[in-house]
Amino acid sequence: MLDISENLRIAIKAAIIAGNEVLKIYNKDNFEVKLKSDNSPLTTADERSNKIIIDHLTFTKIPIISEESDQINYEERKNFKKFWIIDPIDGTKEFINRNGEFTINIGLIENNEPYLGVVYAPVLKELFFAEKSIGSYKIENIIDEIKLNFDNAINLKNSKLPNKLTFVASRSHMNEETNQFINSLTKKNNDFKVISFGSSLKICKVAEGLANIYPRFGPTMEWDTAAGHAIASIAGCSVTIPNTNYHLKYNKKNLLNPYFIVEKSQK
Repeated sequence: MLDISENLRIAIKAAIIAGNEVLKIYNKDNFEVKLKSDNSPLTTADERSNKIIIDHLTFTKIPIISEESDQINYEERKNFKKFWIIDPIDGTKEFINRNGEFTINIGLIENNEPYLGVVYAPVLKELFFAEKSIGSYKIENIIDEIKLNFDNAINLKNSKLPNKLTFVASRSHMNEETNQFINSLTKKNNDFKVISFGSSLKICKVAEGLANIYPRFGPTMEWDTAAGHAIASIAGCSVTIPNTNYHLKYNKKNLLNPYFIVEKSQK
């Protein structure tokens, strides 16, 4: 039986409730799409999910950073030793295009490192979660937070990698730099494949062993990666900045991430 901490239990509950509420909007014939100041899309589902998650996480009395809330001044947040960082809907383009590959992301950062992560894909009914004290797991066929059975959790640390070298790439943000990176690793080996996913599912698919490598040569924010980073790193993946041994850090003055590569090696 997994020893689920109270913080992880609250985060999982928040993600599933928010995700299932978002499905009600997703399944409507139409919904409003607005543009934010950076021209990225925003829907009523983002706003509803944000409220539900914050309402749940507030009980932990841990500070919260969210993509869809007013940003906290760095002079205040630089002193945070622990904080939640959330993306109420990661993959809004996937949501709008109705391909099902959007996620609810909730991460807990401690001392600038991912400590806990929850990624829920409501359409796919897949829940990924991790905490340093217990490991990294996946539960399939999620119905709701009440019927959740942790006995069915799959330990991602034990997942086998594909027989063929497999890259996972962004469904919405594929670019030439990513192609060049893949080509650089496959010049002497044509026996490889590339699979595509949206949102933080790309990181999770490496964590669960469906792909070996996810190269991200495009902009992401800390709330895009924190939850997936926790799931991947606790599952035994490296999450590093290209051509360095450094991994992603959190609560930087600028919340924009550098490029990064998620990789899982067969033990």
